Amino acid sequence: MKIQNICILGAGTLGSRVALQSALSGYQVSVYDIHNKALDSSKIVMQGIIKQLIGSGSLSQEKANEAMHRVTFTSDPSIAVADADLINESVTEEVAIKEKVWEQFGKLAPEKTLFTTNTSYLLPSMFADISGRPEKFCALHFHDVFYSKVVDIMPHPGTDPNLIPLLEVFGKTLRQVPVIVKKENHGYLFNSMLMAFIGAAGKLLTKEVASIEDIDKSWMVNFHMPMGPFGILDSIGLDTAWHVTHKMPDASSQAFASLLKKYIDSGKLGQKTGEGFYTYPDPAYQKNSFLE
Repeated sequence: MKIQNICILGAGTLGSRVALQSALSGYQVSVYDIHNKALDSSKIVMQGIIKQLIGSGSLSQEKANEAMHRVTFTSDPSIAVADADLINESVTEEVAIKEKVWEQFGKLAPEKTLFTTNTSYLLPSMFADISGRPEKFCALHFHDVFYSKVVDIMPHPGTDPNLIPLLEVFGKTLRQVPVIVKKENHGYLFNSMLMAFIGAAGKLLTKEVASIEDIDKSWMVNFHMPMGPFGILDSIGLDTAWHVTHKMPDASSQAFASLLKKYIDSGKLGQKTGEGFYTYPDPAYQKNSFLE
C-alpha cells in the first residue's frame, strides 16, 4: 500500500505539527476539528513554525507555500476522510471522546484507510474494536516532530504485523526516528520515563520540599539542561500533563494533579497560553541571572 493522503483528527498543538510536517514531506493532508476556531488556531500555529524554519534557513518560502497548498482544513468529517490512506488521531486525551471519534470515523473512512492514534498515555487496544477494523489499528505517537524527532509505533495484540514496517517507512519519510514498542505500555518509552521524572518533581513541590525555581535549577545545573521539569511541563502543556496524572491512583500523583488543575482553571496552560509555572515568551529560566 502506498500512503499519499493523510487525515489528522484534532487541530491542537501536536496535530497541527504532524499535519505541517506531513505536508512539508510531500503528503496531501486534511486537518479535521469539530471547532472552526481550532482550525483557525492551527493555521496560525503552522505559520509560526514556518516562520521559524525559514528564519533558521532550513526552509524556503517557496517550499512553505507549496506545503500549505497541500493542507485542507475542514470541520466536515466526510470531507476530511474522503480519500485518506492513513488517519492519525490527536483529539483530547479522554476515553469517551476518543471512542466517539473512532466509532464515527470507522464508519466514514474508506476501506483502504489505516487507523493510527497519537494518544499520549492510553492504549490502542482501548479503541481498536470500536473502530471496526482492529487489524488496521495501531498507535503512532509523535513528539515535537520538528525538535524531538521520535515516533513511537505501538501495536495492540490484534494489529496486523505487516502494518508495522509500513508505519516505520512512513515515519522515516516524515524525518522521524521510529521506535517499536513491542508490548502495549502506557506512555510508550519516553513518556514512561518522563512521567517518572515529572512525578518526582511534582512530589517535591506538593510536599513543599522546595520551590518551582529551585527544583528546576537543581536539574538544569546538574545535567547542563536549558530547562527543568516545570519548564518542560510548560512546553508540554499543563492540561496534557493533568489528563495523564489525574488518572494515576497513587496519592502523590493525585496531589500533583490537583495542583495542575488550579493552574488550568486559571487559564494557565503553559507556553501556549503565555503563562504556566513561568510566563512567556521570556520565561525566567532563560535569563542569565536565573542560575546565578
